[in-house]
Amino acid sequence: MKNILITGGAGFIGSHISMKLVKIGYNITVLDNLSEQIHGRNSLLYEKIKNHVTFIKGDVCNKEDWLRALNKQDAIIHLAAETGTGQSMYEIANYNKVNILGTANMLDILANTQHSIKKIIISSSRAIYGEGKYIDAQNNFIYPKERDANLIKKGIFDPICNISKKPLKAVATDENSKIQPISSYGLTKYYQEQILFLMGRSLNIPVVALRYQNVFGPEQSLINPYTGILSIFSTRILNNNDIEIYEDGLMTRDFVYIDDVVEATIEVMKNKNANNNFFNLGSGCPVTVLEVANSLKSLYNSKINIQISKRFRAGDIRHNFANISKIRDVIGFVPKFDFNTGLSKFVEWVKKQKIHNDKYEESVEELSKKGLIK
Repeated sequence: MKNILITGGAGFIGSHISMKLVKIGYNITVLDNLSEQIHGRNSLLYEKIKNHVTFIKGDVCNKEDWLRALNKQDAIIHLAAETGTGQSMYEIANYNKVNILGTANMLDILANTQHSIKKIIISSSRAIYGEGKYIDAQNNFIYPKERDANLIKKGIFDPICNISKKPLKAVATDENSKIQPISSYGLTKYYQEQILFLMGRSLNIPVVALRYQNVFGPEQSLINPYTGILSIFSTRILNNNDIEIYEDGLMTRDFVYIDDVVEATIEVMKNKNANNNFFNLGSGCPVTVLEVANSLKSLYNSKINIQISKRFRAGDIRHNFANISKIRDVIGFVPKFDFNTGLSKFVEWVKKQKIHNDKYEESVEELSKKGLIK
């Protein structure tokens, strides 16, 4: 497979994968609509890739754009999607249109036209698990549903055991964990997985789903206020604005560095052992949101205040970090970058960028109007 189509290939993850594949000898076609929310009015990522790939400015919701992009391709890395849990809770139709209909358009063409596609990789998400995997006091595995807003208002943020009424302890979420998304975004990503595996079997095209955790690193968007707390916090700090942290700041996330994501994505594309399988792709190490804020404040040598607001955003989980033993055992992937090393590289890059006025307050106002911030 030498000719690879990457949808969303001008985005943060897609541009890194595109350039790496070009470097090692692949012919890359990128289909991307250069969404202004992600790219702004002038996309630096597009400028980076445009002379190295065949670029098609188009939309996955348009079948004609898919037809042009799929011509003479051997494999698809399908990254194009609407992302962000908060925004997905009030732009439901748009998230379904892009993530579900966009994917259905691709499959409709593959089912009804001549093509040369031999493999599809889909960027899924840890959001499909919802709260993920926990244990109770007797070490029984528990998969809690969405947290009770009444308990959260009382300052009880961790999921509670239904029997003992005591807090549950989060453990690494493996691929056999219960699927129960609590956001519209998470639901659309799981549907993408399911329709691709179903149609992949029917069309005899191997499919691989990569359930990305929180991908970060240089060149991620600093203008999109709906995804990426590292970017949001950095923009707040460099505009000398205080940081608001929801709940008590002790919720955890799994941050995986962009170079590791690129390596793993390319490896599952090349490795037949990955075919018709799904994998968590993260670092396997939980980091609290408060740790993130304090680390960034220190690295930027800032004096802003970090405010624990106790507020809560609908669709947010408390804890989720990946068990990555499956991807290690099947294709031999082990992350090379720990969080602190990756964070230092990210901050070093951010310091060289032109920092625009952050749009955090606007996004919070929008979420509040919709009743999604409690």
